[in-house]
This record gives sequence, C-alpha cells and structure tokens, in this order.
Amino acid sequence: MKVKLNVALHSLLVRHHHVTNRHFITGVTMLKFAPRHTDYQQLPEPMKQLAQQRWQQFIEQHEPAPQRQQTLAAWLPWTMAISDFVCKVVMRYGEQALEPMFRRQPGSHKAALATQLAPCGDSEVQVMHALRRYRQIEMARLATQDLMGELTVPDFLAANSSLADALIEAAAEWAAKSQQARYGQAFDSQGEVMPLVVIAMGKLGGEELNFSSDIDLIFCFEHGGQTQGGRQSIEHSVFFTRVGQTLIKLLGQQTIDGQVFRVDMRLRPFGQSGPMAVSFAALEDYYQEQGRNWERYAMVKARYLNATPELEQQLFSMLRPFVYRRYIDYSAIEALRKMKLLINQEARRRGVADNIKLGLGGIREIEFIAQTFQLIRGGRERDLQTRSLIKALHVCEKLQLLSNADVSRLHEAYMTLRKVEHVLQQLNDEQTQTLPQDEDTQLRVALACGFETFELCQQRIAAHMQEVHRQFLNVVGSEEELQTENDSALSILWQDLLDDATALDVLKEAGVGADHAGDWWQAIQLCRQQVRKRSPGTRGRELLATLVPRIVEYAAQGAVAVESLQRAFAVVQTIASRTAYLDLLVNNAGALRQLLVLCHASPWIAHQIERYPHLLDELIDPQQLYNLPELTSYRAQVQEFLNRIPLDEMEAQMEALRQVKQSFQLKVAAADVADGVALMRVSDHLTFLAEAVIEQVVAMAWQQLTDRHGAPPGRDLHNSGFAVIGYGKLGGIELGYGSDLDLVFVCDDIQDTQTQGERPIDSQQFYLRLAQRVLHLFTTRTLSGVLYDVDMRLRPSGNAGLMVIQLSTYDDYLGREAWTWELQALVRARMVFGHEHMHRRFEQIRRRHLAQPRDLDALRHDIVSMREKMRQHLLKRSAQGVDIKQMPGGMTDIEFLTQYLVLAHADKYPQLCTYTDNVRILEHAEKAGLLNQAQLAVLIDNYKLLRAKNHRLSLAEQQGISHDDLSANAEQVLSVWQVLLGSATVNKAGAEAAK
Repeated sequence: MKVKLNVALHSLLVRHHHVTNRHFITGVTMLKFAPRHTDYQQLPEPMKQLAQQRWQQFIEQHEPAPQRQQTLAAWLPWTMAISDFVCKVVMRYGEQALEPMFRRQPGSHKAALATQLAPCGDSEVQVMHALRRYRQIEMARLATQDLMGELTVPDFLAANSSLADALIEAAAEWAAKSQQARYGQAFDSQGEVMPLVVIAMGKLGGEELNFSSDIDLIFCFEHGGQTQGGRQSIEHSVFFTRVGQTLIKLLGQQTIDGQVFRVDMRLRPFGQSGPMAVSFAALEDYYQEQGRNWERYAMVKARYLNATPELEQQLFSMLRPFVYRRYIDYSAIEALRKMKLLINQEARRRGVADNIKLGLGGIREIEFIAQTFQLIRGGRERDLQTRSLIKALHVCEKLQLLSNADVSRLHEAYMTLRKVEHVLQQLNDEQTQTLPQDEDTQLRVALACGFETFELCQQRIAAHMQEVHRQFLNVVGSEEELQTENDSALSILWQDLLDDATALDVLKEAGVGADHAGDWWQAIQLCRQQVRKRSPGTRGRELLATLVPRIVEYAAQGAVAVESLQRAFAVVQTIASRTAYLDLLVNNAGALRQLLVLCHASPWIAHQIERYPHLLDELIDPQQLYNLPELTSYRAQVQEFLNRIPLDEMEAQMEALRQVKQSFQLKVAAADVADGVALMRVSDHLTFLAEAVIEQVVAMAWQQLTDRHGAPPGRDLHNSGFAVIGYGKLGGIELGYGSDLDLVFVCDDIQDTQTQGERPIDSQQFYLRLAQRVLHLFTTRTLSGVLYDVDMRLRPSGNAGLMVIQLSTYDDYLGREAWTWELQALVRARMVFGHEHMHRRFEQIRRRHLAQPRDLDALRHDIVSMREKMRQHLLKRSAQGVDIKQMPGGMTDIEFLTQYLVLAHADKYPQLCTYTDNVRILEHAEKAGLLNQAQLAVLIDNYKLLRAKNHRLSLAEQQGISHDDLSANAEQVLSVWQVLLGSATVNKAGAEAAK
C-alpha cells in the first residue's frame, strides 16, 4: 500500500492579528498531515510482528474489556510499533494513559495539575512523581495524535508549549509554597505576594517547543527586600534563588519516573556564573551595560510565565529597547553572521550532515532568516516584534523584505522539518534532530511522516533544506564571506551555550591532548566568568571574542601547559576593561605570541605583566624586547624617560620611574628566558638598572627638599654631601629578579649650618629628611606598585641606628663596635651613589677595616657560628627539593668562604679588597695562593651554577627550592669548607641542617 504525504495549503489573508492564547494566525500556508492508515496488519515486516508482540503484551498486562479491546486494536498496535515512548507509557500506566488519548482535548492543564498535586502535600518526592506522570501521559497523548496525523504542526507546537507552561507554573507555585513556612513570602509595595517570574526563552518562549526538548529559563523578581511571615526573614534574592533551585529540581532531576524537562539556565545574566534569580532592576542594568548581540537574538523569543499581566508588560517594556533598536540596525546582521558561523563550525565538528536543525538549510537557518530582519528592522517595524517565527516571516513578506514565493517555500520547509523533528523525538522521547542510519528506524520515520519509503522522505527533506540554504545565503551571506582573517576556528569556545562534551571535542581537534582538554576548558570558562565581572563594555566584548579564542589557538599550536594558558588569561582579565590593550593584542599577532611565549617561560614575567599591563607595550617589537641596552647607558636612558615629565609633577615622576624600571626588568627577563644573555650579565643589567634608579630617586628627593628648604651651604645635586652604600646583592653586583635593596645612607661630616632657602633647617636635619624622602620614594605604593623594597638593617646599630650617618661616625663604628658579621657584610659593600670624593673616602674606610689583622681561630669560630644560626632560621625544608641558598654546600656557604678569605688575609693581600663580587674575589684569592686551581673551579663553577638556578627559580616563582640532585655539587663545596674552616665545624653545620 502506498502512503502519501497529503499537504493542504491554506492561504489565510488575515494579516495583522496578534498572537493570542496558545495559537497564532498568519498570512502564509498551514501544513496538515492526513490521518494515517493505522491498521497494523498493513505494516511491513518486521514492524508488523513488533506491533503484534507489543499488542499482545498490553492485553495480557492490562486485560481491557472486549469492546474496549476492539476499539484500541484499530490504532494502538500501530502506534506502539512506531513509538517506543508511547508503548512504554501505555504499558506502564494502562487506562490512565489511554483515557486522555480517547479524550483528545486536554481540558485545563492547570486544573488537572492542581488536582493531581493536591494529595502530595509537602512531599517533594510525591510532587516530582505526580509531575512526571502527568507529563508522560500528556506527551504520549500528543505523540499519538501527531503520529496519527490529527494535528497540524502549529497546533502541535502550541499544545506542547501550553503543556510545558502549565507544568512550569505548577512547579513554581509548589516551590514557593515549600519555602513559605520557614521564610514567609515576598511582597510588593502594594502588599501583594510577589511571584518568581520565569522568562521562557528559545522554542518555549516562541510557543514552538519541540516534542522532546530542554527548556531555557531565566528567573527574576520585581524588586529587592526582605521576606515576611516566616520563622526567618531573608533577602528576596536569596528567597527566590531557593525557589528557583527547587523549581529546577522538581522539573529536571532524574528519578525512576524520568524527568519533566531538562532545564538550561545558561541564558541568564552572566551565564553559569551569574545569580540564579535577579531583580527587574538588575536585569535591566545587565542588558543595558553588559548585554551582548547573541543575547539580543535570544531575547526575541522571551515570554513571561508565572506573572501577572502588569508584570509581563513591565518586563516587555523594559527589555524591548535592548532587543529592538530604534534605528535600522545593520550591525545586527554581522553579529548574526558570526553566530551562524560558529554554529556551522560546531555542526561540522559534531558531524551533523544529517541534522535537520543544525545542518545546512536546517531549521536553525530558517530561524536566522526571520530573526535577522527582526533585529535589523524590529525597532521601527513593530509588527516584527513577535515571538512567532511564522508570523515574522509573514511580516517580512508584507514589508517586501522577502517575496511571497520565498515565504511560502520557507514556511512549507519549516513545517516539514518540524514535523520530521517531532517524529524523530517521538520514537523514544529523545532530543535528536539527526536522521537515523538503521533501516528499522528509517522505516518508522517514513511511515509516521506519510511516506512509503525513507528514500522518498529523505528526498523531500533534502529539497527543502537546499531551498532554505539558498535563501539563507541570500540574506546572511556565505561562510566564505563571513570568515575573516580575524576569525578563529576556536571562536565557539567563547560562547556561553557550548556544552562540555562539544567543547572538549573542539579542543582535542585543535591539538590539545585528551588528558588536558578538561583543564583547558575549565580555564576558558573561569576566564569568561572573571572577565564579566570587569564590565568590558561593548567594544571590549567584541575584542575579547576575538582575542581569547586566538590565545587558545596559539597556545594549542605551541603545546603549552594549561598553567601557561591560565597565566595569559590572568593578563586578559586584568585588561578586560582597557580596550587599548585588548586592541594591541588583537591587532598585533607578534605581541600576542610574545605574551604566550613569556607566560609559558616564566610565571614571574606573566605576573609582572598581569600586575603592570603597561608592559604589554614592550611586546610590540620583539626585536627591541630582546635587545638589551649597554650597561653604561642605563643612567642616560632612565633619565631620558623621566625628562618627558615635568619636574613639578612628582606623582607622575614616581609612576614613570616604576614603569621604566619594570620595562627594563622585563627586557632582561625576556632575554634571560630566551638564553640571549649570560648569567653574570643578567645580574649586571639588574644591578646597573638599580643604580640608575637610585640616582634618579636621590635627585627627585633632593629637588623636593631644596625647593622647600634650600641646600646646605656649598652643596648641589652634583656634590650633595650625601651618598648611598649598597650592601648584599646590590653591592656584590649580583641582583636577581625581585631582589630588595640593602642600603645604608651616609653623608659628609656636617658642620653646624643651616640650609639656604626660604624655610631653612639644620643641615643635619636636612640630610635626615633627605634619607626619609628617598626611602619614601622607593617604598610608596602607586598604581605601578613599589619601586624597590628597601632593607636598612645593615646600617650601624641596625634598626636602632640613625637613618643617615656621617662618614666619620661610620668609620668609628666599624673600628670599635662592628660585629664579625657586619664586617662580612662590608666585604660586599659598594658606594652606588655619591660624589667622587665621598667614594674615595668610603673605599679608604672599607679597605682599612677589612684589612685589619685578625685572630684566625676566633674569626673561623664567629663565621661558622653565624652560618649555623642562619641555617637554623632561614633554611627552607622541603621533602622533594633543596634550598640552594641555605643548604650545606649552597650559595651562602660559598659567600661565607669568600668573606672569610678577605677578612683573614686582606692584611697581607690588599688586592682582595678591590672587588665586591664573589667571583673576582675568589680569583684574586687563587692568585694570592689562598686557593688552588681545583678549589677555585669548585667554588666558582658551583656558585655560577647555583646562581643560574636561583634566577630560574625566581622566574618560576619557586622560592629557591630546587628539585635537582645537587648532592655532588654540595659535597665539592663542603670539601673546600673543611679545608678552610675546619672539619668539626662543617660536621656540626651539616648536622644542624639535616635536623
């Protein structure tokens, strides 16, 4: 028997009626499928056998009366053979399921649900059971009517949407009551109970809900306040969040009875990271400030449930300006193009060539055609402000945006594809739009759609989809036209609507390993959540939509770890509201690649850029980034940078000084991680940079102070009578990344004079204020942080001593009061700022005190004792690594050996006082015969090795703990320690360190 598709085309000329109740009237054709021949005896094998088997099982299980059985036999076996879902419901519920099928019309869902839920009381389990039972039976009724050809597609869509509305509103009412005893109710300003308003989006919002569909919802409430009438009063936002969570559970939780609907809340403001329920005011603020183009697209379908007519009108009036611009909005078509491009990309990845929704010419393209015109012209053409796709197409025809023939073809295609979609889902209550591959299911689809064979059905579908895609390209443009050089294939990852499984597939295809794709996807989602909190604005959102996918793409190409991606995202989050920096990275591929390279190479660099985004400017020209200045040019380059800023703008000067220091420091670090600069030169650059900064800080402090008080007699900036002595790493020309500065401030011997200005002060007080001002300029935190952390504990008498000390007093202190450890520190002391005559005087003082004859046994005792104390207090213990500074045989041991050689032998070998860095001191010690060549090699080679590792650890932010096996290196250093300082003390020091 040949079963044909009977299409009745009705030209309805009523053009301007509003959508009312659950039905709409259009000026285009209606598609009705003729009633089926439902005699199962005419089904082809093996469908006939399946129908007989299921029918017999039903009779045995439910034992219908003979007359009832005869009536059912005319259609039920056929329906159960076509639809597994209808079969399961009928077998489970028997007469409860059959009675509505005979009744055909459902009556009032609201009244029926109230009756069914009344006996449930406050039992959430029973309510969930009742809702699911009602949903299954009513959906089986609709499926039966639809499969038998008794419903037009619009009637089915309206009926299905009406059922969903009733289930949602019944669940919302019970959810609110479930919170009432404890929290009371929320009331509006007139004292009326305020409901949780449910905004239905997507197909449900347009009253075009699929048979087996999830539902997209947004929860909102009229205004904030406190609940009243319960045992506990809470904020409205908290109350409605609890109501919303209960509602989602009632509808979406899987139980033995299944679920009512899969609930998707990702369309709410801020997506998955946003609050569950928001006030009307918060909703309005979000769409005004944060709303994106795809949200305009989604809001076209928005419909309001569980609300009074007044609340519905309030929401519609509030959100309409966001959705529909008052002018002809051609920018909307670009956003829709991008969205469709992303959908096409997803469709290809998911292999949806046979998908009648997402495939080329599918249902989604029909929706895009209509909504493109709605968003472009809806602000001026009120008739386009409709949730109904069919009505929107008719208005396009009326406005001559589409021809009558085109609208008719689109309408027929839409009705056909939606009919096929419903059949696919009615087979087993599954959310699918993909044509089946197995012959049995293909035959079911064909029969349900009125075709003798699946091939004929497929031909009709293909013809419709081809026509739809032709019209889609005419309206929106081809993919080749849409794809630009700025579009990343990974753009879809930045959209809110991508499910986890698809996202992981996308990342895997991009080259991210299966073991890491989940971490990458989590990082992308977290970045999106954090960016939204920054309020990037419209332009920022557009740039981020290009930038973030490109970062993922470049990172995947470079096979970097997810930690590197997270560091890059941290930078993005910092600059999310600063479009100039976003523009820089979007429009300069080289800069973006450099950012990823540096984020991968060093967490320290990444965090510097994150904290100080102005450093992104340094990435524009990679050649300049890695091109370090000559050491002697730092002073001039820092000075040149500051010359751009007026001297009287002190805050700007302070900010600029921090920025220039950070910029040069970044250059050094970039060259370092690229192996473009030797270890010793890294410290040289960082040290010379610090000296240039110190010079500028003193100059700024001098300027400020002399402008107010004048200078001491005979003094100027060139010969200020003030000097800065660098100790530790600064003095030893061994600064590292993030090193603080060990400083001591000294001045010439002060006469009893006053400064020569309008507000004179004592010269001694002047130098004290100068030192305080210098310290202030270093340590004050501006937008770009502190300049350097400064440690002044090495000054005479430590923290109890004067902030600035006269050179004669300094000399006297070293001769009379200094401890051995202070003389050890003096070995590495160096004047880094001061007039030449002060420099000479300081060197004389330093050499004289270092070269004093000493009792070597006492010296060794003091040095070893100090080393043991340091190790006890400073050694960082780790189960997996070693502290390369404080471990026995580590960096500090080498430094102590060097200091011992100077203090023990400088009286005989004054050349040991020439330099302050360890390497050159050790070289002089070898020349003096204090070390042999093997010992020299052990100390210098290991010192360089440990310093190199320390630099790398600093860049990796690992705080001096190395996971390498350095035991052999440590033993070499300890062997020299034993020779110079004695085996007993070494053993004691090693034992203390091992505790």
